Amino acid sequence: MTLQVGNILEGTVVNITNFGAFVEVSGKTGLVHISEVSDNYVKDIRQHLKEQDKVKVKVIGIDEQGKISLSIRQANPGKKSFRPAEIDWDSERKKTANMSFEDRLSKFLKESEERMQDLKKNQDSKRSGGYARR
Repeated sequence: MTLQVGNILEGTVVNITNFGAFVEVSGKTGLVHISEVSDNYVKDIRQHLKEQDKVKVKVIGIDEQGKISLSIRQANPGKKSFRPAEIDWDSERKKTANMSFEDRLSKFLKESEERMQDLKKNQDSKRSGGYARR
């Protein structure tokens, strides 16, 4: 089968880098960027792929120089692993139905404070990870 945008083919992982994996398809090598490996965030691609793995890929682009862009996650559309959280609102109401207004308010304030502390901690860690301020 020829390489055309939109084709889904089987390929072999020939090399893995920090930014993606090179996959050989139809005698040519293309890149699966780390963002195209899974529907979920991929921190370390080596936890998902190994060299010589057989993978199903979709051709998502071929540029003028002949560079081939591939996607594993688009080749497997039925395997959507990311779904919004489902909340059972009835059970949430039942949990708080027996609580007084003051108890509900104190619970809300406690949870809000915990969330704010987490946000501040994450912001501080992002700030300290960059260049030093002068």
